[in-house]
Amino acid sequence: MPDSQLRPLRAFAESLRLDQVNLTERWMRAVFHDTELTEADRLTYEQLSDHIPAILEEICSALEDQDLDQVEPEIERNARKHGKLRWRQGYRIDELVRELDLFRQMLTGQIVQFSESRPFFTRRHEERARHFIDEAVSFVTLMSIREVVTERDRKIDDYTGRLERANHELTLKQRLVSDLYESRMQITRSVVHDLRNFLNVFSMALQLMSRAPAKVEAALALANRQATDMKALVDELVEYSVVLGDTNHLVVEPFNLHELFDELVASCAPFVEAKGLRLTHAFDAGLSTIVSNRLKLKQVALNLLTNAAKYTKVGQVELEMSADGDDHWRLRVSDTGVGIGPSDRERVFKEFERATEEDVPGAGLGLAIVRELTRVLGGQIRFDSHEGEGTTFEIRFPVQLRAGE
Repeated sequence: MPDSQLRPLRAFAESLRLDQVNLTERWMRAVFHDTELTEADRLTYEQLSDHIPAILEEICSALEDQDLDQVEPEIERNARKHGKLRWRQGYRIDELVRELDLFRQMLTGQIVQFSESRPFFTRRHEERARHFIDEAVSFVTLMSIREVVTERDRKIDDYTGRLERANHELTLKQRLVSDLYESRMQITRSVVHDLRNFLNVFSMALQLMSRAPAKVEAALALANRQATDMKALVDELVEYSVVLGDTNHLVVEPFNLHELFDELVASCAPFVEAKGLRLTHAFDAGLSTIVSNRLKLKQVALNLLTNAAKYTKVGQVELEMSADGDDHWRLRVSDTGVGIGPSDRERVFKEFERATEEDVPGAGLGLAIVRELTRVLGGQIRFDSHEGEGTTFEIRFPVQLRAGE
């Protein structure tokens, strides 16, 4: 059908569609040769053309129907894709605008070329076609820029988030360094204090032996008690240093929990009963084999039992293991000791802290060791205490601990 029998704008749209490949290549050559578009030189033809043919098709549809609103959603989708791609390709916003302006200039030139060879395509038709093209390309430019800004803001938000996280981690590390420094000072003060006491008493024992030979036996007993207390202090310090310095991959294995329970009872009964206390115990028959690190779990229980016996003068120490649903179990150690006062609750797990002012051997590291090992074993620890009545520590452990958790 001759052009004159088609609506003029539809005829122009049809000529653009038929010449789409040539027009796209001409536009790409113009972009490649534009000295202001430096990023385009790094792109292949396929990367450069991307969504331009689809946008050109939508412009043709708008010219045919003389209605931009109907194709606006599709133009917006392609324009946003174009903007996002150009952002990823390293375009600046001014380069994106320049590139699309070359596209507009090319289409405007096609209007002139088409009108020169088609007498029926009047000036009014030229103006109408130019209006649709200008509106369409302006809309493409706006949507592309918005997408670039959105991508840039998203990137800035991402960088900001990373920076905030890095700053937070730095703050935590600085706090950790400060805490480590304070811990070192605390251990120095604690060890120096205990060493001074040990040396003073030991010196007194030696003086007693030299001045009163008849009291040698009493002096030796005093010296032996001091040596025992010092050994407890050193053992606790060594144990804590080993726990904190253990960087090996956590090894887990299945084992019978009841056997571990019996072993704990057998090893702790003499120590507890030597203080005139009762050791009561209960094991849930519903528990059998668990998967965890047996040695670390034993260390947690022993530390809790030893700590309970230390701070209990009369009454009992109780050990209990019970099931907690299908996936967890609980270790419970309670005593009838001095208890933990309200003012001591916040510092009970801190290094070198003790819940009482009484003269109890050790560096105050037992519960700090329990806390660290509980974390490694995937447990959750809580305690309940009443001053003068006793304390109960309860830890919830997984039945199956997976290595790396």
